[in-house]
Amino acid sequence: MMAVMPQMRVLVAVEPIDMRKGIDGLAAVCRQLLKADPMGGTVFVFCSRRAHTLKILVYDGQGFWLCQKRLSKGRFTWWPAAGEQPTRPLDAYQLQVLLWNGDPMRTEVGPMWKPLSIQSGG
Repeated sequence: MMAVMPQMRVLVAVEPIDMRKGIDGLAAVCRQLLKADPMGGTVFVFCSRRAHTLKILVYDGQGFWLCQKRLSKGRFTWWPAAGEQPTRPLDAYQLQVLLWNGDPMRTEVGPMWKPLSIQSGG
């Protein structure tokens, strides 16, 4: 089982990719197009042209994980617009929102470093 931890770096590839690519093809995309090391522990997220499938590639120190999610109906509603950068960083919780077909830019959580204050009543 693969866990995405808050400390992990998540990069979304802005341009769609050919979903026939496997681990080696996606690792080559990471190196050549995204200018990133696929063996560095970064979680890479890719989308199909029709935006109904996502693939996630991550190296865990021993080997690669390749995960895929294909929606049974519709498309993923959020994807970053093409711009100057080939990738868009996300936080781990934003990846969870994206995987559930939500908008990760509209989701807010408290900062992880801030301790919760407990109010005493009475």
